[in-house]
Amino acid sequence: MVWIVLILAGLFETGWAIGLKYTQGFTRLWPSVWTLLAMLASVWLLGLAMKSLPVGTAYAVWVGIGAVGTVILGIALFDEPAGAGRLISIGLIVAGIIGLKLATPS
Repeated sequence: MVWIVLILAGLFETGWAIGLKYTQGFTRLWPSVWTLLAMLASVWLLGLAMKSLPVGTAYAVWVGIGAVGTVILGIALFDEPAGAGRLISIGLIVAGIIGLKLATPS
């Protein structure tokens, strides 16, 4: 269950990172509100996960999910480049997340 909470925290991190693009520097009300709510949800869920998981593992997985999700959505939503180097790097981050999951007792 704690890993599900951590995955949700990472997904909310992706949401607020992408949301920042839509706020246009926090000048647009509703995108700003949703982005701030996603930030709060992400950090709150991360805090819950850290009750049971080591801080280094939880934080690295949270950041990794957020980074991978943000890059993928940047490619899909904003027509960012999807070159081989970027895709290989995403794969390495995913491998690191899986490695941390397998190496962490919970």
